[in-house]
Amino acid sequence: MSSLPEKTLLRGTKIPSLEKLTPYIFILPAGLFLFAIMGYPMIFTIFMSFQKFNLATLVSKQTQFIGLANYQGVMGNPEFVVALQHSLIFTFASIFFQFLIGLGLAILFSKAFPLSNVMRGLLLSGWQIPSVVTGTIFLWLFNLDYGLINFILTSLNLVKEPIGWVTQADTALITVIIVNIWLGIPFNTILLTAGITGLPEDVFEAATVDGASAWQKLVYITIPLLRSTILAVLMLGFIYTLRVFDVIWIMTKGGPADATEVLPTFAYRLSFISFNFGQSAAVSVIILAILLIGAVGYLKFAVQEEGL
Repeated sequence: MSSLPEKTLLRGTKIPSLEKLTPYIFILPAGLFLFAIMGYPMIFTIFMSFQKFNLATLVSKQTQFIGLANYQGVMGNPEFVVALQHSLIFTFASIFFQFLIGLGLAILFSKAFPLSNVMRGLLLSGWQIPSVVTGTIFLWLFNLDYGLINFILTSLNLVKEPIGWVTQADTALITVIIVNIWLGIPFNTILLTAGITGLPEDVFEAATVDGASAWQKLVYITIPLLRSTILAVLMLGFIYTLRVFDVIWIMTKGGPADATEVLPTFAYRLSFISFNFGQSAAVSVIILAILLIGAVGYLKFAVQEEGL
């Protein structure tokens, strides 16, 4: 009779440990998958950034550790400074207008009006189109000779002659920013609409009774209550926009005269045109570092907002 409590006790000591391991067992396949497609390439890129890695070493498979030489070479390259400036201008200009337009549309779609679902669906359809297709379509629209944009502007006598939107250095960066704004508006609209529809209605009803205008309710109620959502939208927009490559490469390939050269296109040129894989990896690590700095700042601010 004494053996039964002992078995029960032994079983009781084993089950809790198994229960603690169960969640980790379930997430293990997903963790291995993420490490295979994201973790390993990231670690290998960081490793490459400290190696002399070019076409010759790729063929011979004999790399050489050179420390920070790749980073010094990148930092000393005038094209890197230009690409960094363009990346910051491209990122912050896109985020600013994406957010403003997305917030306006979110406020609109949070209200019930005829054909609101149809308009929301049309807005989302543009987001579902691949970026390469979007870049190609806008490249046709902004074409110097047969583009629709120049046809409308010249027909309305807003310009005297067609503008080379993607062939002129002073308009190329503005053009790709416009295209990227168009791409990011649906994303901002979806998240902000979800945030606005989740706000308590009684607060707005009380503000209406007190005689608050629509602008006052937006500034003093909607935006403060949406602060965490707005912060998340801006952070995600920063991450997505800083690493944009496909649209710019399809439309301008970083030109003309490096007018639209950003960090991702600069890294691409180093890797697949100059075959300097080490410096290209260094640029990729710099992009990752910028994103990590932004992510840490976001987490710090989010913790302060939650009062943790």
